[in-house]
Amino acid sequence: MPLTPLDIHNKEFTRTFRGYDEDEVNEFLDQVIKDYEKMIRDKKSLEEKVAELEERIGHFNNIEETLNKSILVAQETAEEVKGNANKEAKLIIKEAEKNADRIINEALSKSRRVAVEVEELKKQAKVFRTRMKMIVEAQLDLIENEDWDELFKVEIGETESSEENY
Repeated sequence: MPLTPLDIHNKEFTRTFRGYDEDEVNEFLDQVIKDYEKMIRDKKSLEEKVAELEERIGHFNNIEETLNKSILVAQETAEEVKGNANKEAKLIIKEAEKNADRIINEALSKSRRVAVEVEELKKQAKVFRTRMKMIVEAQLDLIENEDWDELFKVEIGETESSEENY
């Protein structure tokens, strides 16, 4: 067990003939007691400071651990968000491709319908042209008919008498 300042203070030495000067020994012991007490106070102060610093280190270690966990969570969250964004982008692309295919198919279908209608209109135009040609030819035949020539040969007096007969 270590010495205490009280142990030093209470220490009694045996007296011998021609021994040390008692006042000088007491003075020295008083100085040792003061220095020893100061060392004990310094030691206690340093231990308190060490304890405080260890507590602060513990606090900072907790903060560091919390920050590391937060960083890991942030990284995981970022990866998750990135993955979700990629999935969503792929879904959007698929949807756009489906819409594009649908639009193309609708356009092709409409184009086919228009082509059929155009062909039908061409047929109708040919039929109309043929009918119109027939009508015009019939009218030309009427105009070129010899009956017209006979009408021009008939005299006006003849027409009146033939009309009276009726």
